Amino acid sequence: MSTVHHDVPHLPPPRTEEVSDGVFAYIQPDGSWWINNTGFLVGRRGVISVDACSTVRRTRAYLEAVAAVTPQPVRTLVNTHHHGDHTFGNHLFSGATIVGHEGTRAGILDWGEPKAAPFWTEVDWGDVVLEPPFLTYQESVTLWSDELRAEVFHVGGPAHTTNDSVVWLPERGVLFSGDLLFNGGTPFLVQGSVAGAIRVLEEVVKPLGATTIVPGHGGVIGPELIDETLGYLRFVQAAARDGVAAGLTPLETARALDLGGYGELLDPERIVGNLHRAYAEVAGGAPLDHRLHVPTALADMVAFNGGRPLSCYA
Repeated sequence: MSTVHHDVPHLPPPRTEEVSDGVFAYIQPDGSWWINNTGFLVGRRGVISVDACSTVRRTRAYLEAVAAVTPQPVRTLVNTHHHGDHTFGNHLFSGATIVGHEGTRAGILDWGEPKAAPFWTEVDWGDVVLEPPFLTYQESVTLWSDELRAEVFHVGGPAHTTNDSVVWLPERGVLFSGDLLFNGGTPFLVQGSVAGAIRVLEEVVKPLGATTIVPGHGGVIGPELIDETLGYLRFVQAAARDGVAAGLTPLETARALDLGGYGELLDPERIVGNLHRAYAEVAGGAPLDHRLHVPTALADMVAFNGGRPLSCYA
């Protein structure tokens, strides 16, 4: 199966959407590998940014979009998790306090410099300098944009990664979910947990009662995305149980699996990585925060993709 993308010579340009008064989402189509969303809150004395972008070019374009809305500088940058599409651009936020979970700082340093080969097509990252959060928390921190409260908190366990945080604006019903949620894209749990993600969405995210969700990838959407994502995660768990019972490897299970409507999501090869994670939880009884050998899962995803590196348009 080939990777699903909106295959056009040039992707649509990023767009800035005001989702509540003074609260903006920055949406980068098509939301596939390494093409994420960010967002920002505008106050009288400065801007709070939710995440950076993957490349120097994309992060500079985001900062230009902020400047088109307000002359105020970005004083605070929140990282929702450690993945490079949300953090490689941190170093371009000159003078900003970078805030993140303790595990986000550790994860950025552990992953290291940007790299695409051999798993993704080549990416022009620019001159990236790793800049992890230097104000960290274990559970939560509260930020204020004038009188608007922004609750930043770790979700309590592994989900997309082991260090996911959300930015929740309770007065507005707006949630910046990070990569707990993908709209139009396949969820990815290799460095997190399938069972853990189900727990987090059911017990942490859904009870918030968000009416507007800015996902980590894809367009702004409502709370219906939570149940859609839970449906996919349970589909992965069922496939893993069947594959283990049949004595198949995650790659063999993925190749035999009918993805149905989930095959229309961007980057369906992620099913293989997700099965690697679900297998560890179903077959091995591994703890939810058990670290997989990520290169093995990525290599199987490339194999599922016909031996071709995974397409990246960042």
